[in-house]
Amino acid sequence: MQATAAISGIIAAWVFLGFLFSVTAQATETLLNIRNTQTIKIGYREASLPFSYLDENKKPVGYAVDLCLRLAEAIRNELKLKQLNIVYIKVNSEDRFSTLMDGKIDLECGSTTNNAARRKLVAFTVPHFIATVRMAVRSNSRIANWADLRGKRVVTTRGSTAVQLMSERDKVRALGTVMLEGADHAESFLQLENGEADAFAMDDVLLFGFRANAKNPNGFLIVGEPLSAEPYAIMMRKDDKQFKGVVDREMGRLIQDGELNRLYDKWFRRPIPPKKANLSMPMSYLLRDTLRFPTDKVADGLDD
Repeated sequence: MQATAAISGIIAAWVFLGFLFSVTAQATETLLNIRNTQTIKIGYREASLPFSYLDENKKPVGYAVDLCLRLAEAIRNELKLKQLNIVYIKVNSEDRFSTLMDGKIDLECGSTTNNAARRKLVAFTVPHFIATVRMAVRSNSRIANWADLRGKRVVTTRGSTAVQLMSERDKVRALGTVMLEGADHAESFLQLENGEADAFAMDDVLLFGFRANAKNPNGFLIVGEPLSAEPYAIMMRKDDKQFKGVVDREMGRLIQDGELNRLYDKWFRRPIPPKKANLSMPMSYLLRDTLRFPTDKVADGLDD
């Protein structure tokens, strides 16, 4: 009986150790994969200017991309690698979450909102921007606020914040708007530009970017009271504390050293590619206050 009990104890111990090993392996999976392959996979957006988009050479650039490059360098130093290859993988508003959770990318570097519902599925680091939902209209449209959209055609980007916001506003105000959807932000703005839509509802900074790069920037206005506050943050897989720890520490350093502010000025207050347009958008008081007390547990916006 004692021998049997001893054997059972040994088996139980091995099972327990195996469980611990499994948990540890899962927790360090991202760093282990990066170390073994000497490669980090970064998800980018094609048309989320100035956060993540393609320049004239079809190279991913932008504010969020620059931040991710800093994070990649911190990861390289953490793993003591001589070099770290960066592979860019295109994502969009619909497939970005599945692409991340399936392990096809390690960091999603675009304009994704951090909220409580999403934190159940993925992890975020400290927000690098806080946007508000407004709308772009043609300068001669006489549309100044949301009540002016009665019976108008409003385009939003499929899978984004504005789809839900506009649907709720239409029900409450009985505006009778005709809702249109673009496959991405560029297609949505094109519908406005071509006269197929009367307004394009989206996060204000994206609207400023499209207006700055339009054929006739003066032909468009950004109007409407803000509908929500959207904290953008870099996204990574959930339940990988070691990897998130490296990312969070580097974001903290970027904020503390003022490097995040310098990157902000580079992309929001100076001419940027491909047309050397200047968004002339100073940092909002919401973002400044957030950076004073950085945390990934932010007040909830919606879903861009």
